[in-house]
Amino acid sequence: MRTILAVAALLAALCTTALAVDGDVDAGAKVFKRCQACHVPDKAQNRVGPYLAGVFGRPVASLEDFSYSDAMRAKGAEGAVWDESNLAAYLAAPKTFLPGGKMAFAGLKKPEEITNVIAYLASLPAP
Repeated sequence: MRTILAVAALLAALCTTALAVDGDVDAGAKVFKRCQACHVPDKAQNRVGPYLAGVFGRPVASLEDFSYSDAMRAKGAEGAVWDESNLAAYLAAPKTFLPGGKMAFAGLKKPEEITNVIAYLASLPAP
């Protein structure tokens, strides 16, 4: 019974968090096109980067079938989760957020683009 309650509480928290994200999902989808050379948004298919379907609320470096950098695995081992705050910091400056990470993208410079991409990512269901 405790397990069922814990799972229900976790799901409720994730749903509440996703609904709290501000931003324009459609505008975020347009900005995300810059990311699609390396990331798949809508299915469990890795490219140079891991797939991002269901990334919002997912523990960092938790996909078993992707080869993460040592830095990303260490961040995941700290218990980091891809929430609004971590996504915003990472999207703005990947190398600052995660020194030693593999992502070559320099980051998004406009705050509204970051907010919109996060809203888009939060809208993506897990595969």
